[in-house]
Amino acid sequence: MADSRRRFLILFGLANAGGVVAYAPLLTLLLPDKISGLAGDAKIEWLGAITLFGAIAASVGNIAFGWASDVVGSRRGWAGAGLVLTLGSYLLLHFAQSEAAIIAAIIAYQLVLNMLLSPLTAWAADTVPDSEKGLLGGLLAAGPPIGAVAGVLVTLPGVSSQSLQLGLVCILILGLVMPLLFVRAPSELKTIPNQPRRTGKLRIDFGLLWLARLLVQIAGAMLFAFLLYYFQSLAVPETQAQVALISAVTLACAFPITLAFGRLSDRLGPRKPFLIAAALVAAVGLGLMAMDGGTTQSIIGYGTFGCATAVYLSLHSAYSMQLLPSPGRRGRDMGILNLTNTLPSIIAPLLAIWLVPGRGFSLLLTVLAGMLVLSGLCVALVRTDQQSA
Repeated sequence: MADSRRRFLILFGLANAGGVVAYAPLLTLLLPDKISGLAGDAKIEWLGAITLFGAIAASVGNIAFGWASDVVGSRRGWAGAGLVLTLGSYLLLHFAQSEAAIIAAIIAYQLVLNMLLSPLTAWAADTVPDSEKGLLGGLLAAGPPIGAVAGVLVTLPGVSSQSLQLGLVCILILGLVMPLLFVRAPSELKTIPNQPRRTGKLRIDFGLLWLARLLVQIAGAMLFAFLLYYFQSLAVPETQAQVALISAVTLACAFPITLAFGRLSDRLGPRKPFLIAAALVAAVGLGLMAMDGGTTQSIIGYGTFGCATAVYLSLHSAYSMQLLPSPGRRGRDMGILNLTNTLPSIIAPLLAIWLVPGRGFSLLLTVLAGMLVLSGLCVALVRTDQQSA
């Protein structure tokens, strides 16, 4: 692969990481910590409600801005506007002090964040051929570990105030996203033509992949939002900084594994076997966490789950881009696929509110492990598993 093409794909990975930094430290650490101080014993209910409204806004925003970038064009322009507005939305989040104010700020934040994220995803689907989508998926997997490292940075002892934490997040976002928006795309990376495709078969396969990803993302969303509370519920509770470190180490280990499997799937062709295996391994990880065998077993279980789902989600992204049913509306269709990222943020809090109070996390984690097994079955039913030329 030419150096200019590889550089451009790396910048895509870094820009995606900037998008992850825009939400990971905030939604997993900073927002739950802020809610704990404001809501006390009602923190689960507050976080559930805030997450619910934020997920609805993200779902609407991702489809709307993806479709708008299809119709109007200029993926780069939409992403640039989204970047500026996302940085501004942190001010609203900083000054919000009531449940209603936080909900309003989260709605605005999710809308403008998806003005950034949706055009970027569609841009990748536009330009990267199937033979390199596994590599792209592996590079996109850099986002979670970088987001986790950002979580560690903003919870260091010297960065204790909320204003400093949010300011540091904004600086990181800007540094990661800006290079892609200002670089010139290599001439050999041109928009993939909108060729006619057998849409009937592809719609069914795309629907199965949509459901499979939804099931995995429900489990991911639960741990994403409630990981701090889970580790604090153990016999020996973990601190905010310790949870951030556990998450960062897990995702740092997951990245090279994901990159290797992404490139391997490019070379071998089929992606289904990798996806099925990753879903089953992730289910084993949740099973270990559900057994309540102590802190060490919980960390091992989370590490297993985190690495397996990182592989699954990156390869799923590559696979899904191959099977988009309407090439002329890649932004819209990637927005529909993105519902599997946002709907779980609605479903997971409802499951947590229903199953966790009075029972702990074991029952919920067992249910989620079953969903992962079902996800593997959905992938097995997909009929198309080949790369186009």
